[in-house]
Amino acid sequence: MSATLYTGGTIWTGREETAALLVVDGVVTAIGEAAHAHDAAPDAATVDLRGGFLMPSFGDGHAHPLYGGLEAVGPAVRGCTSVDEIVSAVRQFAEANPEQEWIVGASYDGSLAEGGLFDARWLDAAVPDRPVVLRAWDYHTVWCNSVALERAGITADTPDPALGEIPHREDGSVLGTLREWGAVDLVMNVMPPRDEQMRIDALGTAADYYLAHGVTWVQDAWVEPADVATYVEAARRDALRMRFNLALYADPRHFDTQVTRFAEQRRLVEDAGNPLLTAQTVKFFADGVVENETGALLQPYCSGLHSHGDGAAGGNRGMQNWEGDSLAEAARRVDELGLQIHIHAIGDAAVRQALDAIEYVVAQNPPRDRRPVIAHCQLVDDADLARFAALGVIPNMQPLWAQLDALMTVLTIPRLGAERADRQYPINTLDTSGAPLSFGSDWPVSSGAPLDGIAVATSRRTADGEPQGGWTPHEVLPIERALTAYTAGVARQAFAENTWGVLTPGASADMVWLQRDPRATAPLDLPTAGIQATYLRGVLMHGAED
Repeated sequence: MSATLYTGGTIWTGREETAALLVVDGVVTAIGEAAHAHDAAPDAATVDLRGGFLMPSFGDGHAHPLYGGLEAVGPAVRGCTSVDEIVSAVRQFAEANPEQEWIVGASYDGSLAEGGLFDARWLDAAVPDRPVVLRAWDYHTVWCNSVALERAGITADTPDPALGEIPHREDGSVLGTLREWGAVDLVMNVMPPRDEQMRIDALGTAADYYLAHGVTWVQDAWVEPADVATYVEAARRDALRMRFNLALYADPRHFDTQVTRFAEQRRLVEDAGNPLLTAQTVKFFADGVVENETGALLQPYCSGLHSHGDGAAGGNRGMQNWEGDSLAEAARRVDELGLQIHIHAIGDAAVRQALDAIEYVVAQNPPRDRRPVIAHCQLVDDADLARFAALGVIPNMQPLWAQLDALMTVLTIPRLGAERADRQYPINTLDTSGAPLSFGSDWPVSSGAPLDGIAVATSRRTADGEPQGGWTPHEVLPIERALTAYTAGVARQAFAENTWGVLTPGASADMVWLQRDPRATAPLDLPTAGIQATYLRGVLMHGAED
């Protein structure tokens, strides 16, 4: 028997505060005075928290860990602050890796070029003889050089594919930026697959990243068959060091074929026999993103840069990926398989379509514990706010995005207009409505550190403290609610509230030890609260106890 007593600091169970916690064989056995009882575990080791703060570990309700891990094996463009800096990083990487047939990287800042439009010729100057493909921070956009466009067969005469856009220069030639899946897949489909060992190693890189930030469970919100195979192989090798749940990707172009394979993919995961890996979810994209003007809106965009949907005469209202009632019917078929529905919905029209789909599922299929998820919820029409609680829909929100950073001020607000922009990310409104709020990061789209997101959730301010008093301050979330959304809220989304997310007797000892109490820390200082240690099932996975 392995037993450890934690004391000497503040222990927040997720429900109450206590001074001691006993873990036996990876399970919380007692809290408070009962944890000190000699007969509970007479040979227990003691960990002195040294005035720190022990709490349930975080979960990430929406992210892309495999993609995040793979970023580390390409050119380092994430931190670049100019187009020239990106091009230089690509050049240096290409020179250092002459054996790589394709140069593949992510995630560049889409606000560094006007309108988010990047030219192939800029990359040609760095690498003229090999394909270069860079994903933007949003993963809905890629920037290619001319060789990559040629390999994909994309010319000035290539029409915009279904669910995609190929921007052109004024002379009609292809620019080099591809938007949304239909266009992005033209290049992705001709790229050679990544080495499987590289992909398994990328999951290790992702685990290192997450554990260093106190996260022990993550929803991989976009998994295709090759990704399932990678996870299963990693599970069989016992190479997973945290909990993962897979959301199998539902593509409206191929759904009738995909849906027949979802049960088989879930069975492959179950047969791997690793309790850290599950596959109980299906991911739908209802729309794109506001920055590309592919997020689906009830009213047209302000800038008039594109003409999706209604066309130029009616104004661009973005892109709905599932036409008519197809999303509702697809969701019903997924629900029949006993799988959880997880829908990406950015714009208010997409959120309404997602809610309508879930309402249809509830009406058509027998009652069961569904816990459907709508991720992002950037814009929600007032008429739809109460529907989350009424339908039991979990709004999985990315609190880090609720700030006036360059992405918001340069790309988003000009497209939405000031009045509509100020209705974004109604986190507190949804929480107080009774909706079962959970948090996620969408890493590597943005930081996967929960404390970064909680800092914004509790302040609606940038890291520089702007604006004073917070942007849309009525949406500021109290600190304990923000902590709960990133712990118990995610556990509920994962159907795991009886396993982790709180530190009560019988729960798994999935814990994070912070150097100071976040409840007594100014919001802007939360990112530096310090992760002392992260535990999974009572085992130290990151940090040190001495």
